[in-house]
Amino acid sequence: MIQKQISAIFVALLIATCLWHCGSETTTTPTVNRTTMNEVQAEAPKAKKVEKALTIHDDTRIDNYYWLNEREDQEVIDYLNAENDYTKTKLKHTEAFQEKLYDEIVGRIKKDDQSVPYKDNGYYYLTRYEEGGEYPIYARKKGNLEAEEEIMLNVNELAEGFKFYRAAGLSVSPNNKLLSYGVDTLSRRIYTIKFKNLETGEMLTDVIPNTTGRAVWANDNKTLFYSVKDEALRSYKIFKHKLGTDASEDVEVFHEADETFSTYVYKSKSDKYIIIGSYQTLSSEFRFVDANTPDAKFTVFQPRERDLEYDIAHYDDRFYVRTNKDAKNFRLMVTNENATTKDNWTEVIPHRADVLLEGMDIFKDYLVLSERKNGITQLRVRPWEGEEHYIKFNDDAYVAYTSTNLDFDTEILRVGYTSMTTPSSTYDYNMVTREMELLKQQEVVGGFNSDEYQSERLYVKARDGVKVPVSLVYKKGTPIDGSAPCLLYGYGSYGASMEPYFSSVRLSLLDRGFVYAIAHIRGGEEMGRHWYEDGKLLNKKNTFTDFIDCGEHLVANNYAAKDKLFAMGGSAGGLLMGAVVNMRPDMWKGVIAAVPFVDVVTTMLDESIPLTTGEFDEWGNPKDKEYYEYIKSYSPYDNVEAKAYPCMMVTTGLHDSQVQYWEPAKWVAKLREMKTDNNTLLLHTNMDAGHGGASGRFARFKETAMEYAFLLDLAGINEGEMLN
Repeated sequence: MIQKQISAIFVALLIATCLWHCGSETTTTPTVNRTTMNEVQAEAPKAKKVEKALTIHDDTRIDNYYWLNEREDQEVIDYLNAENDYTKTKLKHTEAFQEKLYDEIVGRIKKDDQSVPYKDNGYYYLTRYEEGGEYPIYARKKGNLEAEEEIMLNVNELAEGFKFYRAAGLSVSPNNKLLSYGVDTLSRRIYTIKFKNLETGEMLTDVIPNTTGRAVWANDNKTLFYSVKDEALRSYKIFKHKLGTDASEDVEVFHEADETFSTYVYKSKSDKYIIIGSYQTLSSEFRFVDANTPDAKFTVFQPRERDLEYDIAHYDDRFYVRTNKDAKNFRLMVTNENATTKDNWTEVIPHRADVLLEGMDIFKDYLVLSERKNGITQLRVRPWEGEEHYIKFNDDAYVAYTSTNLDFDTEILRVGYTSMTTPSSTYDYNMVTREMELLKQQEVVGGFNSDEYQSERLYVKARDGVKVPVSLVYKKGTPIDGSAPCLLYGYGSYGASMEPYFSSVRLSLLDRGFVYAIAHIRGGEEMGRHWYEDGKLLNKKNTFTDFIDCGEHLVANNYAAKDKLFAMGGSAGGLLMGAVVNMRPDMWKGVIAAVPFVDVVTTMLDESIPLTTGEFDEWGNPKDKEYYEYIKSYSPYDNVEAKAYPCMMVTTGLHDSQVQYWEPAKWVAKLREMKTDNNTLLLHTNMDAGHGGASGRFARFKETAMEYAFLLDLAGINEGEMLN
């Protein structure tokens, strides 16, 4: 599982592919007596069976692999290592190909790269990478970009000696002298906050363990607020820390006692308020205190109510409120900072049935709205006085978003943009002249030409008549005649919209003839709030049937060869993979299920597992018999049957905090026991990482190369076969 609130970066699990093999238009490297995965002789591991009866609602499920959830048991570790060895053996004939793919992928990435600087409180901040380094360097320049660079953190140095290292949540004090940041060395997303004096370079003695990673500074430069996690990794308390004191003396300022909620803390863009947020699937609540008086009592903005969601932004003497109050697709309200409850809210932007209001950015003279219509986010610029307009983009399917915009008094809007054929681009948009200045476009090393690729947007009629968008991309010259292999990616949960973004990594598939497609299935929020609600709880099966219908459409309309249709999804998208291989195993040549959430009933009955309590409104609470029976009817682990399954690669991380490693491990063990085919089934466990994989900039692509080799091998694509 993953939390509903995922960033646009999160959402970067998308991978997809489709290949093609045709003599006159490919350059081939002859292969003699080529071996395929299914032909490699190796004995698959067999997990022992220890019967565990799980009974509720007078129904008993027998789980023979429940014992695999003992992370500290050496027998469990031995089993995972045996599966890793088996995977390596089955893929041994692709090792040279994997190296080639890895070299291709990292070869397209500029080694000495740098982000576009942004200005905050008199400094320009940037992130850069040096050739040979796996980790970022966080730096700043005072006053202007020609000033001497100050390195705040060189994560390459900090990560030495660690198998996993992530620095996150960097936050500079208002006087620009101190830095706080979080460190995770296990990949469980549990961070220790540390402090650095940016003037002397010395580390402070203050250390705060078991946090979400970010500290929020009050305006006195010595008081900070942060959130901590409980045993289930739920962020449940906010503490106040005074620099120079021991963390054991910190004061608890808020306890989120409702286990279905999580909490966090941040500072308003205006720098006037420290704000504590609480959220769960169907409701939210905020409380605030003046950042100049951090020892004062927090004021509740609007008390939580079932089905009432809202978020807030402060400007001048007002709060702007994006809310679903009497507005399924959300509307924008405003209220005085001294009268914040809902009875004081007045409307600024009304509800629209065909437009989802996703976000807002506030400036001195402008309000910028992020709105999603027909699956695509549009940016609407609305002066406080004068004529409003939408920023125009040329692609039919694209990703546009407001980037780092910290200044209130400016006419310049920092915008991010990408499409399936356009590398990630950063612009400064003048809201007066409407001119767009390109500051940086992701460089694809090696001569990438976007004109060589074609993207399309399709609408697939699902079995109940709903039209499901599909975004796809392929290299020009790929035959759209029913002979090309195709990788279909999907997610469809938490209201997370899968974006049609560019991936230089994906080129290794496109250049070998793959078509890559994203199915924007229900359970996401691409088509509005109803799209999410129609793919959750007792409507969850719509997510699965939408994906199957999209796959059938791609075959019927010649985008995919019937015998070369592949599927991929991760996390909740891994649940999707598990469901569709149970429902339609005959459709797929091969499937990659990354960190898959597949043991839904057992996990949702165990409130000690991270994220369970906060997700009853996403999946349903199986303590309720109606939800138990519905979830059980699709839960991948509970529906494994004695039948033929496609070739599958399943990945996980031993320290995964979102989907515990034992879910995919148990699933693979049961599949090995039950399936009637001889198709390859692989389980790869990263023994040093968690949900997001390896922490290094390039190390993560080792696993990507392995996954791509798996797909290409099944599609019959040789190492040297490339489209002209």
